[in-house]
Amino acid sequence: MDRKKQQTGLVADAISGLATSLFIVPTGLAYAQLAGVNPIYGLYAGIVPVLVAAFGTGTTLMISTLTSSIALATGSVLQVAGIGSSQMPQALFTITFLVGVIMLILGAARLGSIVNFVSNEVMTGFVVGAAMLIILGQEDHLTGYAPVGQDALQKLINWLQNISQWDRTTVVVSVVTIVLMMIARRIRPVEKFAAILVLLVGTLAVQLFKIPVGLVGDIATIPNGLPTMVLPDFSLVPLLLPGAVSVAFVALAQGAAVNTAVPNPDGSKASLSRDFIGQGLGNLAGSFFQSMSTGGALSQTAVSVEAGAKSRLGGVFASLWLGLIVLLFGSQAEKVPLPVIGGMLVVIAADLIVARIPSIQLVLRVKAIGPIVAMALTFFSALFIPLQDTIFLGALLSLLLYVVASSQKLSLKEAVRLSNGRWELHEAPQELKANQVTVLIVQGLDFFAEVPALAAEMPSAKEITHAVVILVIRDIRDVTSTWIKWLEGYAEDLHMHDNLLILADVDTVALNALRASGALEVVGEENVFPAMPQMLAAEEMAWQAAQKWLQAHMA
Repeated sequence: MDRKKQQTGLVADAISGLATSLFIVPTGLAYAQLAGVNPIYGLYAGIVPVLVAAFGTGTTLMISTLTSSIALATGSVLQVAGIGSSQMPQALFTITFLVGVIMLILGAARLGSIVNFVSNEVMTGFVVGAAMLIILGQEDHLTGYAPVGQDALQKLINWLQNISQWDRTTVVVSVVTIVLMMIARRIRPVEKFAAILVLLVGTLAVQLFKIPVGLVGDIATIPNGLPTMVLPDFSLVPLLLPGAVSVAFVALAQGAAVNTAVPNPDGSKASLSRDFIGQGLGNLAGSFFQSMSTGGALSQTAVSVEAGAKSRLGGVFASLWLGLIVLLFGSQAEKVPLPVIGGMLVVIAADLIVARIPSIQLVLRVKAIGPIVAMALTFFSALFIPLQDTIFLGALLSLLLYVVASSQKLSLKEAVRLSNGRWELHEAPQELKANQVTVLIVQGLDFFAEVPALAAEMPSAKEITHAVVILVIRDIRDVTSTWIKWLEGYAEDLHMHDNLLILADVDTVALNALRASGALEVVGEENVFPAMPQMLAAEEMAWQAAQKWLQAHMA
């Protein structure tokens, strides 16, 4: 029986690996274009790094490969460092090497929690800003006219002022690509493969009808074959190190999102520090095999999981399949039309922006000036200064928010009700108990970076039903969007398993923030007990409500 399960899992991993490799082909080509480098290096980023990271990350199903943000950050580093054609592509591989070293050092030092200090507001501003840069950077591919200007805004103005110089054929191909991408992504059976389907259809149509548009082959030579071993240029380390730090930070932040979104199949908790090590090893190995910098990729990982990946072998097979595709058909990538790549990137970037709209709305609803300013500054800086500097600015803003907002350490205690009606404080339990009420007192939660720590300390509700959690949050006044997102997820997870969350002793300011954000609808207004002048009055009311709920559900 075990052997049959293993065989079934092996087949599932092989199939998911094929799906993932097909997804990486168009995105790898497109993202390399964002960095302004040979598209083949985007494909190579899906071979060795994916293979090595598959064995090393703590998040079992993580696919660590090139992403749009990593590509943009890499291109920014090359530009700021003034890298010339004579120093390429070794400078690119040197960045990959340095990113791997930085990730390994942070992972070995068990500093996985460092990514928690990038706030939801700053990451939202950065992602939306980067997505806008992707769109604004496709003018040439979309229209055949390359605008000039000092920054993205000046180039946009110049582009619009010279509509007469746009190539109509190029515009038609790019518009058709965008339309086909939007249609394909709404057809459920093929939505995950929309990019590869549009890439194939667009390439075949251009070749068949001999449509005169720019091709990948016009700007790069792509051979059939696996990446050969090439040494990074270590003499460039001092020049590229500062920028490599920014690339590593972007990659690790995205990897942390994969860690949160994709649980391990065996139920074990994935270590962020081990994720750092796995991604670092992937970059180190990839730097010697012509790879761009890589990191945990949420979209590629999602494709792998939805295609049926069961273990680390999903990533292994993705690497092997992609290697075979590049070996047999690599040179065919030269026939890919540049307007098709441009159109695909516009749709991908638009999806990034749409996905962040709820986070933007949440930040605005909370109405905290500091986080709103941090989000806005990060967004606008991405448009006017090099992206690597934007990353450092975002880190600085997050640090300032921490200094301003955080003054206490997080404390989570259990309040145990004694037979005489009094309460006694204990350490928080590791697990909830079925058919019982657990009262937890949260103190010192004044900063978004402490939210993951709270989540880690909360008792597990795995396989537990009919349990009630009373969360006493009297000391929480400065409610952040990061905390609200966690609270909503925790409440929904409890409800899913027929458990209940009750909030007690809720400060008026916190209550207003919960109501404005919509979180009160998730928790249920009847399950929220505001703070009262009488000591423990709210806790007593919450306790009685919890007992009543238990009696009703145990009947």
